[in-house]
Amino acid sequence: MPAPISVIIPTLNAEAALGPCLAALMEGVDAGLIAELIVSDGGSDDRTVALADAWGAQIVRGLASRGGQLRRGTTAARAEWFLILHADTCLTPGWTAPVAEHLGRAHAGYFNLRFDRGGQLVAAWANLRARLFGLPYGDQGLLIRRDHYVRVGGYPDIPLMEDVAIARALRGALVPLDAVAVTSAEKYRRQGWLRRGTRNLWTLLRYFAGVSPERLAESYRR
Repeated sequence: MPAPISVIIPTLNAEAALGPCLAALMEGVDAGLIAELIVSDGGSDDRTVALADAWGAQIVRGLASRGGQLRRGTTAARAEWFLILHADTCLTPGWTAPVAEHLGRAHAGYFNLRFDRGGQLVAAWANLRARLFGLPYGDQGLLIRRDHYVRVGGYPDIPLMEDVAIARALRGALVPLDAVAVTSAEKYRRQGWLRRGTRNLWTLLRYFAGVSPERLAESYRR
């Protein structure tokens, strides 16, 4: 019986983070869950692609737009389920058991969030937001059946808010997995927890108000 999961990871100059992310996935390989690893790169000029190739990943290349990168990655995937992860996110030991159990369900799943350094309140809010409003962000991962993904239209090819867009399309069909995804707090620590958290919330509100993802991406980069 073939392994049921294609792992898709979008990357852009992710050399420092990618190794630990991939190492954490080896538990899934050993458990017979992971059929393939697809790294969808947006034009890295560091050793990201070489590192992914050394780990045996299939490399998909294209423009740097996370929505577009994920769309290209899922198009290349062949397994029954997709597991989408950010390159700076590591699944904690024991993740394979709840994931294997979830494969018998129809709903899509996401992981509980934790930061690698601090940020307990921010992570608690993210987990509460996901449960109450059905809005997990991309750093919480996404486990979804291929046919379900196709049915909701997949990731839109947009530079920002692609995770919110697909979460809204999956409203009522997203459940938390009993496993943790640990993501990097580097951007929060560099910019300030309050400042970045406020910025993220303001970006979300502007997106709901109808501001285009392209305009939001310009503001976000500034």
